[in-house]
Amino acid sequence: MSCGLGAIILVFMLVKHNVEKPVVETELLQSDLQRLEAEEQKLRAAIAQAMVVETKVETQIEDLSKLIDDKKQALAATLSQQEAAQKSKASLEKGIKTFEVPNPPDPISRPRVGEEEYLIGLRVEGPRIGILIDSSASMTDEKLIDIIQRKNTDDQQRQSGPKWRRTVGIAEWLVTRVPNSSNVTVVSFNEKANTLSGPTPISGGDGPSLNRTLASVRGIVPTGATNLQAGLAEMLKSKPTDVYLITDGLPTAGNGSYKSLNPFSDCSALWGGSAKISGACRIRLFVQTINEVKLPGAKINVILLPLEGDPVASDAYWRWASNTKGMLISPAAGWP
Repeated sequence: MSCGLGAIILVFMLVKHNVEKPVVETELLQSDLQRLEAEEQKLRAAIAQAMVVETKVETQIEDLSKLIDDKKQALAATLSQQEAAQKSKASLEKGIKTFEVPNPPDPISRPRVGEEEYLIGLRVEGPRIGILIDSSASMTDEKLIDIIQRKNTDDQQRQSGPKWRRTVGIAEWLVTRVPNSSNVTVVSFNEKANTLSGPTPISGGDGPSLNRTLASVRGIVPTGATNLQAGLAEMLKSKPTDVYLITDGLPTAGNGSYKSLNPFSDCSALWGGSAKISGACRIRLFVQTINEVKLPGAKINVILLPLEGDPVASDAYWRWASNTKGMLISPAAGWP
């Protein structure tokens, strides 16, 4: 009896065990299925997003390809234009080299002509031109001993001084280059000033008047002291816009009463107390001169010829010219 009961219990236990095991496995499979389905949804979403990005990238690639094609066409057109421009430039350069510029006749005749007279940097220009010529005794020679010796000679010998011949040549060079559209006034000065071109400015295209003016220049006899103040005062009457001063050094005389001015207390040569004037007095006189007689708005150009014993002249004249936007030139001995 007990054996039969034990057998029944054993069979019941085996049957119960086999029933619980499939239930557990089914739950595990369902869990795995749900997880896989979730991963599948994620993958599908990622694929869809990747396809959107791919579409955008393809669109960008198409746009870039079109832009590249446009740039290539623009580059080709630019290269074609550059090639045409280079050909045109080469043709123009060839034409310029073979082009002959006609030389219009000068309104006045010149004793010396040719490109050897050209001075780099100096141009004669401006609506109202003033040519101011220093005709003092020092304008005959460079060395003081030669100047002193020539003072005791006749007029012809003074006019034949090498520096004075250069001065006349420079005056001719300037006058012959006055533009036809400009007016010109020519003034010489030593102790006093004299307008050589007449009571009114003359036109750059008035050949007869220019020739008469140059004849007056050639007739000057250099003598006396250097009174720049007198020359500037005379030139001021024509209200010049551009002044060309031919000189060799600082002034030695003036128009003012310098004896009463404190800076000139030791400059007795200015009022006849001495036959010699020092370099310091000359520079003071120069500064006083350009401050007293100003040429409003005029550009001052200085052609400075050599003179022994006046080393500060170049600096003083350069500063004056530079302040008026003009220039200082110390030409070579062979010019003009």
